[in-house]
Amino acid sequence: MTTSPSSTNRKPRRRQAKKDKSSPAPTESMPVPNGRATSLESIEIQPRTPITARGSRRGHVAWSPDEDSHAEEVELSLLGERERREAASDLTIEEEQAYLSQADGKRPISTRDKHAIVLLIILYLIQGFPLGLALGSIPFILREHLSYSEIAVFSLCGYPYSLKLLWSPIVDSVFFRSIGRRKSWIIPMQLVIGSIMLAMSYHSEELMSNPGKHLYTLSAAFFSLVFFSATQDIAVDGWALTLLSEDNLAYASTCQTIGLNTGYLMSYTVFLALNSEDFAKRWGIPRLSLGTYLFFCAFMSFAVTVWLLFIKEDKESTSEDISIKAVYTTMWQICKLRHVQILLIVHLISKIGWQANDAVTQLKMVEKGLGREDLAVTVLIDFPFQIVGGWLAGKWSRGDKPLRPWIYAFWPRLGLTLLFTLMVYYFPKPPISTGFFVLLVSATIAQSFAGTIQFGGISAFHTRISDPVVGGTYMTLLNTFTNLGGTWPRYFVLKGVDFFSEATCHIKDADLAVKAQECVSEHGKAACSALGGDCVTERDGYYIVSAICLIFGVLSVLFFLIPTARKLQAVPVSKWRIYS
Repeated sequence: MTTSPSSTNRKPRRRQAKKDKSSPAPTESMPVPNGRATSLESIEIQPRTPITARGSRRGHVAWSPDEDSHAEEVELSLLGERERREAASDLTIEEEQAYLSQADGKRPISTRDKHAIVLLIILYLIQGFPLGLALGSIPFILREHLSYSEIAVFSLCGYPYSLKLLWSPIVDSVFFRSIGRRKSWIIPMQLVIGSIMLAMSYHSEELMSNPGKHLYTLSAAFFSLVFFSATQDIAVDGWALTLLSEDNLAYASTCQTIGLNTGYLMSYTVFLALNSEDFAKRWGIPRLSLGTYLFFCAFMSFAVTVWLLFIKEDKESTSEDISIKAVYTTMWQICKLRHVQILLIVHLISKIGWQANDAVTQLKMVEKGLGREDLAVTVLIDFPFQIVGGWLAGKWSRGDKPLRPWIYAFWPRLGLTLLFTLMVYYFPKPPISTGFFVLLVSATIAQSFAGTIQFGGISAFHTRISDPVVGGTYMTLLNTFTNLGGTWPRYFVLKGVDFFSEATCHIKDADLAVKAQECVSEHGKAACSALGGDCVTERDGYYIVSAICLIFGVLSVLFFLIPTARKLQAVPVSKWRIYS
């Protein structure tokens, strides 16, 4: 949200452009057209998008002095360097620097935007805690006890994050005006998340001691956590559109990248390392239990909620009352836009190429002897690169081609998926050599960097095209399909690994080989061991599933995803919006 400078502040004196006497002067009631010409008739400038609807909501926005100033700045940016220096010759050094930077189109981030960035990072951080547990560390712990098919059942707890579109209109429409449109949902959701984690902290050891018996209880508990985190995400996504000024909206994706990744990695790799008995013995520190970590996450959720009570939500974001029916209608209108439909299809298939890698590769490496603490160290080394990647993604995604980094990162991700598949196939017997570990770390850094760049690019594109009038619903619609593209194949990939695998129980004493269901879980190994045999995997379905995903990924990128993304990027912003 931009703020107007005080009229008492001294402003740099600028060279006035010659006025065309034949052109009528704009008035306060004059509507803004889709393009506005400056004094240089060959240049068209798109109007600034209102944060909420003002006046008429069907494409006509009242002319504001800020827009005149914006046009002036464009004229200034078209002057030569010598002309700019002459125009700024009678200013002080500070005024001259501000004037020239404004003419170059480079505006410093305001204090208001800096505070908004910090707030958004913290709110996304809270979301990352339950997601890191549900989608990261808990499946790793369960892998030691369950088959891939059983892990596939637990993976369903991540679906609410991909289906939040179904209830996002309620979040956009129902709120307490005295609290604020977004805080009305963020505060109670964080309280519920903290309460569930607090309750689970007292029963976690019992649940994890026999996960096969408590599989559905664990799945229901984490399903609830992800559901409430997804609801909070709807409100935070909508708030991001009004917290930041339009010039810095691209940083919303950076905030999401930094916040979510930090919370996710704390619950995933940091927790896995500190939860490992070998890691604790090696470094002489007490082992961190799941119950203790859940208690810490609950405390953080409550603390941020208390802090949020003292942050005033801008009235700008609550000035528009929209009924639930109207938001669902608007969502349907958005979905009926031809280019939105194409974008949703792109989201649904864009991540299939590396789904086997994302869902199974690390589980396979742990199965072959990679220690949890080694995995944690690998991802911890990678963490700073993810932060840098989030910052670069926000920087590279500014301008009229925010999808450019998203497009370029496809080939590294597919190439690294092939590399990881080969690394699993040629995985050495423990202990792992230094050379192989360095290769693993390097590949992990490259893979996550490419993924972060893609995430930042597509998030910046979503922020750019979303209509702020229904910001929460629009952003959630797009983010839902982005998440769904990485969620819906996961269940089938995990099931496919068991489906294509062939396992045999070799009974040495009887010289007999019996077909086994699987040789991955403790249950499968114990069933064979009870017969006095050794469970051996004859054919690993992981390689078949990975090959299917890779072939589909390469073909879809070549013939559909990249050409379509370039066309969507060229569609004017006004064509994506319903009201503004």
